Amino acid sequence: MSANLELPPIVEIEDSLDSVIDFFETQGWTDGLPFLPPTRARVDEMYTYVDRAPDEVIATLAPRNGEATVEGIAVNAVMAGCRPEYLPVLIAAVQAIAEEPFNLNGIQSTTHPCGVLVLLNGPVGRELNVNSGYNCFGPGWRANATIGRAMRLMLINIGGGIPGDGDRSTHGSPVKFSFCAAENEAANPWEPLHVEQGFDLEDSTVTVMACEGPHNVNDHASVSGRGLLTTIARSMRQPGSNNMSSDGGQPLVVLGPEHAEAIAKDGISKDEAKRHLWEYSRLALEDVASDWVDVRAAAAPEGTEVPPLLQMAEHWSRINVIVAGGAGKHSCWIPTFGRSGMTDTVTRRIERADGTPVRSVYDVGSV
Repeated sequence: MSANLELPPIVEIEDSLDSVIDFFETQGWTDGLPFLPPTRARVDEMYTYVDRAPDEVIATLAPRNGEATVEGIAVNAVMAGCRPEYLPVLIAAVQAIAEEPFNLNGIQSTTHPCGVLVLLNGPVGRELNVNSGYNCFGPGWRANATIGRAMRLMLINIGGGIPGDGDRSTHGSPVKFSFCAAENEAANPWEPLHVEQGFDLEDSTVTVMACEGPHNVNDHASVSGRGLLTTIARSMRQPGSNNMSSDGGQPLVVLGPEHAEAIAKDGISKDEAKRHLWEYSRLALEDVASDWVDVRAAAAPEGTEVPPLLQMAEHWSRINVIVAGGAGKHSCWIPTFGRSGMTDTVTRRIERADGTPVRSVYDVGSV
């Protein structure tokens, strides 16, 4: 076991799966689902495709400020059912959630029902068969299910995000069990997300976002790209969204391949699509409850004017747009944890210990 669990390195338990699961449950080390016991042999096997020592500290995770060592990450990966090939992805994801702009402490302790979306771009995601097509946010793919689940287990066991204690979410959400997918780059008519953010096309990256679950947008009627974008934007216009404020946040729009193709076919660039989404999702204060407006007015500094519009982002460029999913005239939008400054999207390249990019996980040898 990892030292981050505040136990001796090895815990001896009766040799039965039920006993192990029951013991871990009483310690608060699980997500409530059955898991693989992290035996020494299984944990050691997880190091096959990394070139880092087990005791190397990758990051500290809030709110407990637990040290996420390579061993600690491997323990939780085993419990989640990950293959050893997934460990380089999880290391990059841990580095990403620990970056200050992501605000892990706020995300772990908020009453908002956000989970951590782990989004892959580049060849490693394809190599590991991370689903980017049909049902990409649902069941059926080991990589998606177990990478996302390992993230949640680390947030509990290393970060201390225990429901009702470190994790104060009012209702929670199914995305807190597992939330992982890849962008469908083959169906994307524009630059994929990681290239837009300055990485090379052949780089493999992990992007983390503090998100609610996907909100479906069904549009079988629009015959133009701008019509589709207007439907999506109007669906985003929700007063109760954490993103909806005077300065907005950083919401995610996931275009289904059919919608993306129709939008691009009309000659609309990704930047133009973002501008349209931003403009048409804004909400006039007169369209929300008057007492909510009165609270905003009372909170405004003396002599300042309450902004007449609520918007999903302070600037159109803050809206993230990706392409994912299978056939069907559906897209979705995914609200994030908060307004500008509360959380930012963070992307990390999957790298070796020396900082060079990983092109294939099978090229990285064990320590």
